[in-house]
Amino acid sequence: MNRIFIIGLPRTGTTSVCNTFLELGFKTAHTAYTKQCFNNAQVIADTPIFNDFKALDKRYPHSKFIYLERELALWVPSIRQLLQRMYNNLTREDGGFNPHIKRCYINTFKNLSVQNMACDIYFKEQYLQHFEQAQSYFKNRENDFLSINISKKESFEQLCTFLNCSVPEGLSDFEKMNIGGKVTAWNKIKHPLKIDSTANGKIDKVIY
Repeated sequence: MNRIFIIGLPRTGTTSVCNTFLELGFKTAHTAYTKQCFNNAQVIADTPIFNDFKALDKRYPHSKFIYLERELALWVPSIRQLLQRMYNNLTREDGGFNPHIKRCYINTFKNLSVQNMACDIYFKEQYLQHFEQAQSYFKNRENDFLSINISKKESFEQLCTFLNCSVPEGLSDFEKMNIGGKVTAWNKIKHPLKIDSTANGKIDKVIY
């Protein structure tokens, strides 16, 4: 089964996009930490996708990849707030987040430290490096790769055109979610096409 991978960084609208995919009729997972999740979901976002998109392109050929852009002036304070909350559990050696989360964040946000998190330039460099890697990797692959900013009015139509999918009546834009630094909106969504990221809270050591 070909898949759709959302490879934007955290705090770029991944939850809003995943919610839209549910409404468009796709089995969707926001993060994936088991083989079963990768087998069952048609659309997967966030961790580990934003870090592993090159490997996933090789493992799942003919899949589609959607990059989510966001204005740096908005993204920097949002990602700083998130990573400041996550920092202890990302860097502790005696537990904390699961190893997939740790690996992806530490690899993508290189040299993550309290000092760097206080610096706007650090976050801008991490964003631009990730953005340029994706743009370069998918260069001349317009059928496989789409880059959108969901705050732009035309982005929803661009997504539907890219997917060549019909749009349910009444759905014409992305619902804005996780506003104000909140990251819990996905957990509250009840939908028959929503795919669990874990197996009753448990992860697989190897997910693909």
